[in-house]
Amino acid sequence: MNFSALLTIIATLFLLMACGFFARKKGIIDDVASKRLSSLIIKIGQPMMIVSALTEAEFSFENLKDGLIIVALGMVLHAVMAVMAFFLCKGFRDADERKITEFSLVFTNAGFIGFPIMEALFGAKGLFLASFYVISFHLFIWSWGIAILARKRPDIKLTVRKIFINLGSVPCLIGVLIYMLGIPFPGFALPAFLSKFMLYLSNLCTPISVLITGALLATRTPKQIFGSGKIYYFSAMKLVGIPLVVCVIGKLIGLPHDMVLFATVEAALPSAATITMFSEMYDLNAGYASQTVGTSSLLSVGTLPLVLLAAEWIVSL
Repeated sequence: MNFSALLTIIATLFLLMACGFFARKKGIIDDVASKRLSSLIIKIGQPMMIVSALTEAEFSFENLKDGLIIVALGMVLHAVMAVMAFFLCKGFRDADERKITEFSLVFTNAGFIGFPIMEALFGAKGLFLASFYVISFHLFIWSWGIAILARKRPDIKLTVRKIFINLGSVPCLIGVLIYMLGIPFPGFALPAFLSKFMLYLSNLCTPISVLITGALLATRTPKQIFGSGKIYYFSAMKLVGIPLVVCVIGKLIGLPHDMVLFATVEAALPSAATITMFSEMYDLNAGYASQTVGTSSLLSVGTLPLVLLAAEWIVSL
């Protein structure tokens, strides 16, 4: 595991976030730009990132088996985090804040931030496995995630179509199908121009999404960012408590060393920016949603390396 590469990525993400913060303060990024950039990433960048990550890996049955194991691991991990989040949020009286907090505890920024971090820690294999993990993420976010937001909201519908046909699951399916063309056609690879096309678009995701996160932080006052007890409670559980519980569970059930670390890092990532999009879409408390995403992203700069060190110690016992 390349720990120095993790620190490099963390420092880079922090600078990108700071750049987004100041861009918003100077009026370079406003509400219109932020929403349009978010739409660009969600509708174009993210699908290309998923397909590109899956299709760039060299096919082998060993890799395919590892990928399917990661999908199963991701489903179990999301279920464990969902149970913990449900009970951790029982004390929230405001219905919208409870929904947003519970959603944000379960779903992490597994793509935009998770991809570069997994690649830094585990190399190309880490990026490949992270792209399979995203399959479980999208199955869960469009089922349990929507179910959280739909509580006492008859206008929010959970449908089978939403679970299986969305901007995350469809690119995952396309990527897996292209990847599996390596079975009937050994050595199959996409044309170079098509691979470059998808790679260029996927490379937009991390910098733009982190810039937007910084810009969202700039819309909140210092008191809202640093003076809210609820946000500190949320951040402590999201960035430290839940990941360490995941690590201990993985150790106790006998998962391999790298699998435990992989699951712990995925759980320790900041909250998925998707909650801000859903909050605006369904008229929830979008300001609070942006605060959970922005604050967890900011604090993860310090917590992620510490959690990883703790996880290394736990799995070595």
